[in-house]
Amino acid sequence: MADETNHIAAYELLEPPTAMLQRLPRSQAAATTVATGRAALRQALAGRDPRLVVITGPCTIHDAAGALDYARKLAALAQRVQDKILLVMRVYFEKPRVTVGWAGLINDPHLSGSANVPAGLELARQILLGVNGLGVPCATEFLDATLPQYLADLVSWAAIGARTTESPTHQQMASGLSMPVGFKNAGDGSLSSALAAMSSAKWPQSFVGIDQEGRTAIIHTTGNPDGHLLLRGAAGQSNYSRADIAYTKALLDAGPGQRLILIDCGNGNSLKNFLNQPRVFGEVLNRITAGEQAILGVMLESNLVEGRQELGRSPLVHGRSITDGCLGWDATEELILTAHARLKQGSARPAGPRK
Repeated sequence: MADETNHIAAYELLEPPTAMLQRLPRSQAAATTVATGRAALRQALAGRDPRLVVITGPCTIHDAAGALDYARKLAALAQRVQDKILLVMRVYFEKPRVTVGWAGLINDPHLSGSANVPAGLELARQILLGVNGLGVPCATEFLDATLPQYLADLVSWAAIGARTTESPTHQQMASGLSMPVGFKNAGDGSLSSALAAMSSAKWPQSFVGIDQEGRTAIIHTTGNPDGHLLLRGAAGQSNYSRADIAYTKALLDAGPGQRLILIDCGNGNSLKNFLNQPRVFGEVLNRITAGEQAILGVMLESNLVEGRQELGRSPLVHGRSITDGCLGWDATEELILTAHARLKQGSARPAGPRK
């Protein structure tokens, strides 16, 4: 007898991407921020913009007000350091899980286990519009390969995570993303999967996905030449030492002037302690000011209020993470201003394009 077991409980239709983009269109200010942010990041990757790239923001966004408050502070700070540092805000809406837990704002915008993805997508787009409207470029990690159709026009930099770098689906998606993409090293610290993903995403690909009307379609891409490595360490070990950078450079075989290494100051590099991020940032800055030219920049997990809090607390502290612990704003601002001062005092990097 045939097995007729069915584990699908229901289907819920999402509106097509075009409907959401028409309802929440990209403003001219947001479009300018995205274009300027993507162009600056490409120039930085190529070594033609010598500024240090700092991608900073909450581990995961869980409320719009907190995200926009952070973005306002970052916009003001960006004006103060823009000659030496390019600031980009982490605006992460999806939380990768190996076990159960809060899956991020898109999946659960009300923090109630609702799985109200339509409301989550709308809120995510509103937040991206607000942050870009302040002149702050946005960075995010894409987990679900269909979601870029709804949000990618508002993103200047994207990450492919340690758990998804090996995924052919995510490599295909990255080949069609219209912004620079950082590929994280694997959870065990190895670089091979990230290097393979970078290579794969450079080439034109064809795969099944959805179009702007939400229809199943064969997507043909041109390939993405702006892939780079995001070193995030591994369980119990870091990978940003001089020896690690030298080894990574040898594997990358980068072209003259290219800066293809971005260092995550959290995760394994901080030994999973957010308070170690300033130390990691300082050591990376030492390497850069000593003449290391392969490092693009750093990533920080930072929020308005230091630490983390448990989801379910009532009321939640405004601006404190409900996922990984984060640096508070005051510590973040001090860290970036100190870096700016050091870079102004005399970096080994030339002021103009490298030959």
